[in-house]
Amino acid sequence: LYARPELLHRILEVNARAVTDYLNAQIEAGAQAVMIFDTWGGQLSHSAYEEFSLAYSRRVISGLTKSSGARRVPSILFTKGGGAWLDAMAASGCDAVGLDWTVDLAAARARVGARVALQGNLDPAALFAPPERVRAEARRVLDAWGSAPGHVFNLGHGIAPQTPVESVAALVDEVRAYSRKFRPLSKTKA
Repeated sequence: LYARPELLHRILEVNARAVTDYLNAQIEAGAQAVMIFDTWGGQLSHSAYEEFSLAYSRRVISGLTKSSGARRVPSILFTKGGGAWLDAMAASGCDAVGLDWTVDLAAARARVGARVALQGNLDPAALFAPPERVRAEARRVLDAWGSAPGHVFNLGHGIAPQTPVESVAALVDEVRAYSRKFRPLSKTKA
């Protein structure tokens, strides 16, 4: 990045083009949403993030077809460790911003308002706790968001291969059950 920025820009241009093509193919194949997953952005300085990460995410987002027939396909931008750039990410053209577990969900919601949806942000390490603690952590995330629309519950990063299946089951069950407190099921039939 510092020794040969022109080379890194060239690599990132090729990567951005490939990611754009890949996500557009996913949209054409029926994807309901697409996600740009930036795992290194949070390691960068502020100026380096803007130049070497967010600029290329914007290129990808602006190059997306965004629709499949009459159906609009939302895009999600996730930068691991990117909480410092939440406002810039929200202004990137994406529809939702993914948050890792280091970001206070309520504070993030206050910062972005209804500009974008937010996705996240349970610490994946919580899934190594007993099921009752996993359930409590799921409720904590849902309580932090509240009843406003625009939240997609998710882990704040990937799931470890050795994660106990019982913990994942407890998480899914709790999110389904506890979410009804904020979003009751509709009484009308489809």
